[in-house]
Amino acid sequence: MSESPEADTPSQDQTPMVSRPEAARGLGQALNSDDFNLAEAVGGWRGFAEAAAPGVVFVAAYLIDGSMRVPVIAAVVTMLVLVVIRLAQRSSVQQALSGAVGVAIGAIWAWRTGDAGDYYVPGLWLNGAYVIGLAISMAVRWPVVGIVAGLLRGEGTSWRQHRSQMRAMQLATALLVAMFALRLAVQLPLYLTDQVAALGTARLAMGVPLFALTLWAVWMVVRSAAPASETPDPPQPTR
Repeated sequence: MSESPEADTPSQDQTPMVSRPEAARGLGQALNSDDFNLAEAVGGWRGFAEAAAPGVVFVAAYLIDGSMRVPVIAAVVTMLVLVVIRLAQRSSVQQALSGAVGVAIGAIWAWRTGDAGDYYVPGLWLNGAYVIGLAISMAVRWPVVGIVAGLLRGEGTSWRQHRSQMRAMQLATALLVAMFALRLAVQLPLYLTDQVAALGTARLAMGVPLFALTLWAVWMVVRSAAPASETPDPPQPTR
C-alpha cells in the first residue's frame, strides 16, 4: 500500500502525555506556510491516530481493569505495535519512535510509583516547563515564535526592529503560553484528586485538537504582522 506524503509527515503532538520536540516541529511547519493546513499541523491523519491510540487504550484499559499495570502495559504494547507496523511498511518511524519515548517515560514513572495516574506526570512537568520557558522569552523580548519565524523566513531578527511585528510575535507566543497553562489548569487538579480516567480523557481532548487550534491562531497572528519593509523603530538598548 502506498503512503501519502501527508501520512509520513512528523507529528507534533502527543500521546496524551507529552508535547515534545514535535511541538516545535509543528510550529515550524505552520509558520513556514502561506496557507494553514490542518492535516499537516497534526502530522497527517495517520499521525493523529498514532498519537491518540496509546492514550485511548490506556483510558479504556483503566476503566475496564482499574489497576496500574494493565493500562500501562496496554499503552506500551499499542505503541510498539504502531512502530512495528511502520517498520513493516518501510515508512518513516520518526514520529512513532518519538511517541514511543513519551509513552515509555510515562510507563516507567507509573511503574516506579505504582500509581496509574503517574503515567501523566512527565507531561504535566513538560507543560509547566513550556509555560515558564515561553513566558521568559516574552519577558526578555525574544518571543519564541518570533525567533522561529525569523529563522524559517530567512529574516533573522529584523522583526525585533518593528513595533507591530514585535507585538504580533509576543501575542503569538502568549497564545502558546495560554494553551500550556490551560492544560495545567484543567489537568493538574484531576491528577491531584486521582481522577485518572477523567485526566486521560482531558489529555486526549487537549492534545492534538487543542494544539492544532492554537497553531492556527498563532499562524493567523503572525500572518497579520506588518511586513519587514516598514520603517524600523529607533534602536533599543540591548537587553
